[in-house]
Amino acid sequence: MKQILLFLVLFSVITQAQESNQIIGKEIFGDIEARQIGPAVMSGRITDIENHPTNKNIIYVGAAGGGVWKSQDGGVTFNSIFDDHAQSIGAIEIDPNNPDKIIWVGTGETWTRNSVSIGDGLYRSTDGGTNWTKVGFEESERIAAIQVNPENSDEVYVASLGPLWGDGDQRGIYKTTDGGENWEKLLYIDETTGASELVMHPENPEIMYAAFWQFRRTPWSFSSGGPNSGLYKTTDGGENWEKIHKGFPEGDLGRIAVAIAPSNPEIVYAVLETEDKNKSGLWKSTDGGKNWEHLNNDFGLTVRPFYFSRITVDPRNPDIVVKGGLNGSISRDGGKTFKNLGYMHSDIHDITFHNNDSDIMYAATDGGLYRSWNGGTTFEIVEDLPVSQFYHVSVDNDEPYNVYGGLQDNNSWYGPSSAPGGIKAKNWNPIGAGDGFRVLKHPTKNIIYSEMQGADNVWRYHVESNRVKTIQPLPQDSKTELRFNWNAPIAISDHAPDRLYIGSQFLHKSEDMGDTWEIISPDLTTNDPAKQDQSKSGGLSMDNSGAENHTTIFSIAESPLDQNIIWVGTDDGNIQLTTDGGKSWNNKIKNLQGVPANSWVYHIEASSHDKATAYVVIEDHSRGNMKPYVYKTTDYGNSWTSLVTDNIEGFARNIQEDFVNPDLLFLGTEFGLYISINGGKNWAKFENNMPAVAVHYMDIQKRENDLVMGTHGRGIIIIDDITPLRELSPEILEKDVHFFETEPTVMVEESGFSSSFGTETQFAGPNPSKALKIPYYLKKRHTFGKMTMEVQDMEGNTIAELAPGKSKGINIVTWNYTLNVPKMAKGKTLDFGGFTAPRVKAGKYKIVLTKGKESYSTIVELKYDDKAMVTAAERAEQEDYTMRLYNMIEDLAYLVYQVDEKIGLARQVLEDYPKAEKVAKSYLSELEALKKDLVITTGDNYVASADPELREKMAELYSNIASNYGKVGVSRKASYDVIESEFNKALERFEEIEKKEGEKLSKFIKQNNIEPKELQSKEEFLED
Repeated sequence: MKQILLFLVLFSVITQAQESNQIIGKEIFGDIEARQIGPAVMSGRITDIENHPTNKNIIYVGAAGGGVWKSQDGGVTFNSIFDDHAQSIGAIEIDPNNPDKIIWVGTGETWTRNSVSIGDGLYRSTDGGTNWTKVGFEESERIAAIQVNPENSDEVYVASLGPLWGDGDQRGIYKTTDGGENWEKLLYIDETTGASELVMHPENPEIMYAAFWQFRRTPWSFSSGGPNSGLYKTTDGGENWEKIHKGFPEGDLGRIAVAIAPSNPEIVYAVLETEDKNKSGLWKSTDGGKNWEHLNNDFGLTVRPFYFSRITVDPRNPDIVVKGGLNGSISRDGGKTFKNLGYMHSDIHDITFHNNDSDIMYAATDGGLYRSWNGGTTFEIVEDLPVSQFYHVSVDNDEPYNVYGGLQDNNSWYGPSSAPGGIKAKNWNPIGAGDGFRVLKHPTKNIIYSEMQGADNVWRYHVESNRVKTIQPLPQDSKTELRFNWNAPIAISDHAPDRLYIGSQFLHKSEDMGDTWEIISPDLTTNDPAKQDQSKSGGLSMDNSGAENHTTIFSIAESPLDQNIIWVGTDDGNIQLTTDGGKSWNNKIKNLQGVPANSWVYHIEASSHDKATAYVVIEDHSRGNMKPYVYKTTDYGNSWTSLVTDNIEGFARNIQEDFVNPDLLFLGTEFGLYISINGGKNWAKFENNMPAVAVHYMDIQKRENDLVMGTHGRGIIIIDDITPLRELSPEILEKDVHFFETEPTVMVEESGFSSSFGTETQFAGPNPSKALKIPYYLKKRHTFGKMTMEVQDMEGNTIAELAPGKSKGINIVTWNYTLNVPKMAKGKTLDFGGFTAPRVKAGKYKIVLTKGKESYSTIVELKYDDKAMVTAAERAEQEDYTMRLYNMIEDLAYLVYQVDEKIGLARQVLEDYPKAEKVAKSYLSELEALKKDLVITTGDNYVASADPELREKMAELYSNIASNYGKVGVSRKASYDVIESEFNKALERFEEIEKKEGEKLSKFIKQNNIEPKELQSKEEFLED
């Protein structure tokens, strides 16, 4: 009994100790950082543009899912300034009284398509975007507009559109008079109607116009418009509001765009969505909204009001009006006629004019930000905004491996995970059209599958032959219509490489890469007919794009351990399982408690470790429920355990189980990435170069152990080498120091060329490091005493000294597996050949970390590149020549040091003792002549460079041999012999000078009691 009690006490102590050191984001993840590789060649949806009122070079843009970006060079390059906060942006406003410091950002995109993300409130910066403070509106979900009183920075107005998928009372027009400390609701309609626009009179801040919009989206429908939509005006700073509809048609209104002409504020333009299609389009008032006249209902003005509802008036000409839309429209006659803007990506959401030059325009599109220099006639894309919106991501096993994925309105693409000089636009390849979703590489053939929205087309692309074939399943009888989700799932079997799955309401299987299809299930959805009439979707404006297709299969997961086990999740709440390859199916949702009925089964992950285990991610945000739902089963879905903890922010979309350690889990949510090292009992948010972006899908590249994320707003993000996370455990967290195990590092033998021509303004994704990584864990940050790290050979000789990381958590020190560069002889110019550091030989090395009085060590291993083009004997010869030249360079450096010191001594003696001329002048002359033959003593490092001397010849040959991975050629061996001979002659020459002339000077120095100059030993010189 005593033993049992003792065990319980010890267990309690250990548990408390472990819980006291729970993983805490940056403190534990330490040096593990995400790598954002873009791309920007197809960029992503920009929602709002804001120009600085006085500095033409400063521009802010907000992205649909990629945060806020700031340019200080007129839009040539941008920097992200909002990474730590919700990345879905609705509105940006610069304080006109303090435009360099005070910036307001309202989160939550207001172009309310089916895949739109969410916001979490209003933010304010007082230092130009470096730091941000949330100042309310946490329940608003989306903020449409912000206006700052140009006479009083503390007086700010906010138009809150409010929730898209449910009711909400944090809608309407709000006002603060204390810079955001407190807010007053000025105008509110009801829980279904929000403020979609707010504009302020440019000369009188008491006058404002506000548009209200009644709208609602469900998973299967969208409704724009209702009796509560309207346009309002205030003339007393929001105290009172008047509906200004005189001239408008009878009936319900939908979304309304409104803009004031800055150069003539009595002119107000509005674009209406109405019941009468002939009355939709552009309306104009010339008396400040008292009366309205209908001018135009061109398609470009009326198409998809929920998505295109922004008009802009030239600040200097009230007759120039621009309207966002499918292609964008511009009028130069006050709205009577319109023509398309110049060619750019379709779907334009916002347009601004340069403050002082209306020929310069900026346009926000689904494909990124564009600029025009000629009033909208032609546009060019900004190439530096990596805000692409991926729905899905996958990887292959090439070297380097490729990343595949589909983008919102920007096709499907694939590109390398690394490339010479960085991953540039030219490295990405299109692999589909329309909205891109699943893109999958065949496991054994150079074939790529891709699809567009609703599986309208599913393609099989043969890369070598450049041939495409459409392979989507088609109805097999006239009675059955296939229902594919907008984001239809496709999966490749782990067991049969030619096997392909795709989901409609049925699960389709092909054994021949899509040439023929077999339905292997009944309808696996609820088949609710009330959710299947997309022809009525849209409200006042029909919008049957297929985006609301419902009661469909959304997730397919074949077990990697058993080909007969297949999981299927549907968008209407079913979790279906077959254990016999599709002969029979069981709906496991009935066993899952705590999830609202008919919630969206967004992702199912079949375990790589146990065929009875699976994970499911369910989300219900499209019905207004923002809670995360993540479950695990270990018994084929007969019971489920929730993996959700209180610290998870945002609804979840994806979970990834590590294929090595089943306790290592990655969770993608609407606000970023979470990691668990204990099977989901605890989660920590990963924030190291990882923005709070929606993570839609994840995959692990098994050879490189990289976690690859497809984000809906910041492109592809990679965490390179997750192996240290696999080893983390509660026990390791309690150690003072722990070295993580590492695989042998390959010393890659690659060289080639990369070009930066034409990429000066382009985004380039960074490459992963090829250096050896030394990962270790520190329980506490090292703050006092000495801490060092050495690389030693297995005999204990020091090879290199490294700077250790001292932070709490995981530290990663890199070593480029080289010695120090050789110490070069001093000359008039630099010699760049001496900047080459020789590589060490392959083998095992000891890493020794000394922390105060304690030492810790681990063994690392280096391997030669299997793809090397040399034999072992040739490499050994190359290493031998490298080190012989390395030592010769340092011997030359010491020789020149001695010559310089003796030249200095001779000059000093001549200056102080004129009678020494007879013994010192000849000595000095011969030393100076010798030095001119050893190193360059004139010219510069550019066009005035002198002819190479011995140092330059030696360094060039050294660099050539040390940095090349081929065998040492005959000509280089001959060159070595010449250089070695010249150096030996130089040594002999120096000895002759010392013997002949140096002894005379030494005798003079001794006779005149001159203090001789002590020279460093060679060892001291090399260490200095």
